[in-house]
Amino acid sequence: MKGKSVKKFLSAVLVGTMTASLLAGCGGSSGGGGSEDSKDSESDKAASDSGVDLSGVEAIADIGYEGDPIELSFWYLQTRQEGTDVLTEVFNKANPNINVTVSYYDTDGIKDACKTAAQSGSMPSMWFNWGGALGQYYVDNDVTYDLTEYGEANGWADLYTPGAMNLVTLGGQVSGIPTSYNVIGVYYRTDLFKQYNLEVPKTIEEFESVCATLKENGITPMDTAGLNGWHVMRWIEQFIEYEAGADMHDELQSLSTSWDCDAVKKGLERYERYCKEGYFPDGFITASPDDTYMAFGMGSAAMDIQGQWYDSTLQNNEVTLENVSWFPFPNETGRMSAFAEMNQFNKNLSDEELEAAIAYTNFLFSNEAAKIYPTYYNLPLPRTDADPVDPAVNPNVQDMLDTSSENGTFTITDQAFPTEVADVLFNNQDAIANGETTPEKAAAAIQKAIESYQSK
Repeated sequence: MKGKSVKKFLSAVLVGTMTASLLAGCGGSSGGGGSEDSKDSESDKAASDSGVDLSGVEAIADIGYEGDPIELSFWYLQTRQEGTDVLTEVFNKANPNINVTVSYYDTDGIKDACKTAAQSGSMPSMWFNWGGALGQYYVDNDVTYDLTEYGEANGWADLYTPGAMNLVTLGGQVSGIPTSYNVIGVYYRTDLFKQYNLEVPKTIEEFESVCATLKENGITPMDTAGLNGWHVMRWIEQFIEYEAGADMHDELQSLSTSWDCDAVKKGLERYERYCKEGYFPDGFITASPDDTYMAFGMGSAAMDIQGQWYDSTLQNNEVTLENVSWFPFPNETGRMSAFAEMNQFNKNLSDEELEAAIAYTNFLFSNEAAKIYPTYYNLPLPRTDADPVDPAVNPNVQDMLDTSSENGTFTITDQAFPTEVADVLFNNQDAIANGETTPEKAAAAIQKAIESYQSK
């Protein structure tokens, strides 16, 4: 890694498309827009400061809306602020009667902000979210727009990939526009494997042998960070997939079989043993998952469990991919953890505001935008007309997606679990690592939380 200051970037990328003619002739909406002169000045400055060719997005920015001024708010991830600011200003300049204002949060900050806003009735016009239980919360609390009829009328079944659409269809409704489809694998440092004569593990026994050799040579085998729980969870769900097998793990993820079972206990016992053997970084429980790329990039950690966006994350943080590759965790089923991301929309939007919000999403997360900022997207976009991935920019992405298509996937645990159950899992992960509980007690606690949730 170069000696410059490193920009933290976890790519959580949104994409989506509709036709640009959606807003032609739309009616009025309440709200005031910014002045055209101000937008022109800001957009021109963004274009000149960006140092990129914006002609591709400028050509599609004007959506043809001439109705009353519309103000839209969008909550998004701060790790994509640089590109989003530029593209949003281009959109605002091209559409003087629409003004989009973007607020930025870190990965877990946006979860907290959205929940607080949902409880206080102050949701933005649109917000970034994940599928599964994380998105389900806003369906259950009746704050997100039901896009089922809109999607049917506008051919979304033909526009978006089936896997992505399935993961954003929650509670019987299309709850958002799918903006990325992601699969999780093990990224590894090929130079370290070569240095210590290690082969890519095909079995869990071979995986443990790799970990033991790396540990003996002063290298952290398995990069992870425990803050907010979800990164450690990615390892644990692979251990449970190995112990339970595909069918039983699906039942566990759907909460249709008890988590207080041998497969879960054995999976947690493996995690406990890896903690004791020092396969994870020192002090990982309180470390931020946004920072795992640092140890991996510097070569002090050999493996990190990440999605296909990690190609982009590393490059955006000045880590060359020359010594980086990946493999599916050797869980014996071959399946990879998968999840979707989406844009959700406020249920109180007027028809004109909804059209404007969808058109903005179309523009911001279009093929044209992805061409300008390819390392800011979880490519390929989850669309049937998505541009192919450029292997020169993202060399591992297509292989990961092809492998997941061939071997199958399971829903990532924190999207399968309700939030209150996921929190119990995360707390028990920490407690096991700190020697404060046992795998047996943890499995029972998780099942108790599930039963409490199901009894509501």
